[in-house]
Amino acid sequence: MGSTAEFDLIERIRRRAATRDDVVLGIGDDAAILQPPPGQQLVVAMDTLNTGVHFPEETAPADIGWKALAVNLSDLAAMGAMPAWCTLSLSLPHSDAAWVDAFLDGFLGLAQMHGVALVGGDTTRGPLSVSVTVHGFVAPGLALRRDAARVGDEVWVSGTVGDAAGALAQWTSGQPVASGLRDRLDRPTPRVALGRALVGLVHACIDISDGLAADLAHVAQASGVSIDVHAPALPASEALVKAFDVPRRMHLQATGGDDYELCFTAPGASRAALVRIASEMAIPLTSIGTVTAATAQLRLLDAAGRPWVPSRAGYEHFSG
Repeated sequence: MGSTAEFDLIERIRRRAATRDDVVLGIGDDAAILQPPPGQQLVVAMDTLNTGVHFPEETAPADIGWKALAVNLSDLAAMGAMPAWCTLSLSLPHSDAAWVDAFLDGFLGLAQMHGVALVGGDTTRGPLSVSVTVHGFVAPGLALRRDAARVGDEVWVSGTVGDAAGALAQWTSGQPVASGLRDRLDRPTPRVALGRALVGLVHACIDISDGLAADLAHVAQASGVSIDVHAPALPASEALVKAFDVPRRMHLQATGGDDYELCFTAPGASRAALVRIASEMAIPLTSIGTVTAATAQLRLLDAAGRPWVPSRAGYEHFSG
């Protein structure tokens, strides 16, 4: 991508990007200057999305823009952080102003919903790839972490799981993709407000990006605990129930990625508060298991309480 075309795209992005009072210097210089609020810790997350790997090649540009930011905001949600700023690195096969405008419709639309300012980044020529870094704030010592699960905790999950994986399964097999599933794949909802509400009520938290089993295994390993998940208790959407039989659905729910729901462990004393939060935010919260012992492992159990092992644990970034 030539320098003139690159500068034109950067200027196009700069004109559309919103700002905030804590952005001292944003897009247009060698780096941004930002002013974190006093007494807050900075939380930083970054994800890269590549065409054909993280989204189907025919995905609409606006949906790519939305998802590129959403998956990063989901990481902040899992930490209980308040989003503030982001940067964007965009690789394109060629300069395409119409594509960038459509991409920004999704990206900046979601940014506006969460008060996030785009403060810098980069554009370059290459295969379609989007890298986003987000920055947020949390009070010292209050961040939700993977390593804080405790024996006796209940395991909870927000929303429903398996929808995005169901959409991908239908797409790769050449079937028509159910709209209720494709929406979850293309435009996941980052649970930012929920993550903030869970601070002080729950112990460990993670967002479901690589699959519930794989991500909860990270919690078990980091916390040094054993986690039992009752697979039949995993919440399913009506669209997923209609599209797949029970064995296939359970497999998608346990191992499918891209849901970006929050999975967390909480003491029994928090149950009433969690039920209230679910009602107030209109977000289903479902108890799906327990933290049972101080040994680092995850067990999936069937309806009879017997160990159930799916064919794979979750998404693997470098699998063939």
